[in-house]
Amino acid sequence: MLGSLGMFLYGMSLMSGGLQKMAGDKLRSFMAAMTSTAFKRVLTGIVVTALVQSSTATTLMLVSFVNAGLLSLANAIGVIMGANIGTTVTAWIFALSFGGGSFSLGAIAVPLMFLGYLLIASKKKNNKNFGEFVMGFAFLFLGLSTLRETSTMLLDNDPVRVFLSHLTGFGIGSILIFMVTGAIMTLMLQSSAATMAITMVLVANGYIPFEMAAAMVLGENIGTTITSNIAASVANVSAKRTARAHMLFNVFGVCWVFCLFHPFLKLVGSIVELFGFPNPATTDFGAADETTRHALVASLPYSVATLHSLFNIINTMILIWFVPVIEKIVTWMVPSPKGEEEVFRLKYISRGPLNTAELSLNEAKQEVVHFGEICYKGFAYIRQAVNEPDPEKFEQINDKLVKYEAITDSIEYEIAQYLGEVSKGELSSSSTERIKSIYKIIGEMESLGDSGEAIGRMIRRIHVHGKHLDANMLRKLNRLMDYVEVAYKTMLDNLRIGYKNLRDITNASDAEYNINGYRNSLREELISHIDDNKYEMGVFYMDIVNELERIGDFIINVSEALLVENNEA
Repeated sequence: MLGSLGMFLYGMSLMSGGLQKMAGDKLRSFMAAMTSTAFKRVLTGIVVTALVQSSTATTLMLVSFVNAGLLSLANAIGVIMGANIGTTVTAWIFALSFGGGSFSLGAIAVPLMFLGYLLIASKKKNNKNFGEFVMGFAFLFLGLSTLRETSTMLLDNDPVRVFLSHLTGFGIGSILIFMVTGAIMTLMLQSSAATMAITMVLVANGYIPFEMAAAMVLGENIGTTITSNIAASVANVSAKRTARAHMLFNVFGVCWVFCLFHPFLKLVGSIVELFGFPNPATTDFGAADETTRHALVASLPYSVATLHSLFNIINTMILIWFVPVIEKIVTWMVPSPKGEEEVFRLKYISRGPLNTAELSLNEAKQEVVHFGEICYKGFAYIRQAVNEPDPEKFEQINDKLVKYEAITDSIEYEIAQYLGEVSKGELSSSSTERIKSIYKIIGEMESLGDSGEAIGRMIRRIHVHGKHLDANMLRKLNRLMDYVEVAYKTMLDNLRIGYKNLRDITNASDAEYNINGYRNSLREELISHIDDNKYEMGVFYMDIVNELERIGDFIINVSEALLVENNEA
């Protein structure tokens, strides 16, 4: 039975991962675009979760998009509501598998494995990804079918039945027991779908009544939020708030259903009756005839799926009007750290990559933009250092240049570590090239920090020799720094345009041309007018000019790496 459960979980992981790699940017673009209205947000959550067969995967994508600035927290909350409805599609697929009849999804699982193998053996990347999806689908339903058979052999004995019957005899206490059981199982298995499958096995074989199966479903909705909150506990503020919103949605739903437990089950039973099945909430199994009993047993998986769907649909209809309130609550629950802007650390990516490597690149991209903004802030201190004549005040500014050099080293290392973890997952060829270009970009940005510290050392050497930059030198250095600042802003604009959108870097090339041209004119001018008395100061002056020109080189290299990334993609 445990092996069957492992096969089921592996199949779901393989199926979800294959589809996400296959859909790739189309899925990301769809989620980013379809959030203009509340209805579209909910619909997006339903569609994406129904496709990837995992509300957890959808939640991870949402964390990715909120971190990357593609979605606001309010929009993400709407998609979460849709994701909870979308995950009920999985329950309906399971119900079809358990519902009997001539068609069995488990029966076609093994033949599908051969088809999956042929696709995986293909040289085309899309075929390989689709093959993973098919193979995962086969494993999932073979595991589900085997789980049902083995659990029947394991549980079909009097001691187990007596034990379960005792647990169902405590009224409200039994409901709480099975709710807690559902939550714990979901937390242990890291999958509400797996717990749903086990719930259907138990109810379809008559080991537990419909009421206790309903309680387990409520517990599963709590358990899946515990999983996401544990995952977000080591992540950043956006991830934690998204996880808290998921928790609030499900906890609120479980609370009102628990308060109206029996009326809600009667509503579910009435809907099931419309499809021609006996009402599981009112039909007495012991007093029913054999035909009614058989029909009731066959209907129970559909009843569980109906309850799961109705729970999430009604919950969404209630809470969709209170998204701003939920946003305020989760912002209060997870406040932004004080002085966050003063603490330079990774802002958009958490300690580890997301479960799907492809999606982790969204955080990496936005973190690179953040890195560029930090480098630009550091350049402001270079300008202050050049223009500060007082050695004591200069030392205070120089300390900040040294600090920024250490910051750029640290951020480069952390992003590189993150990319290394991402690279361990399965990536498309375009994403592999994208990671290579990001490595190059962060290396160039780290060099910008080195240049700031180098200019600080040059100015300190001027002060040590008792000299200073005269007004004419300062005027020309400030003009050169104006050109460099334009290059910085151009680099940030190109970084923000980023992946698959940047097609021309003429703006960056023009900025680099202006820097080089002015550096050359300053060098020629100095050579033409220098004399023995000004030679030493001229050397110091040109060292600063040349380092500023090197900054321009690092900046243009960033835009060139972006253009290579897009051409490779």
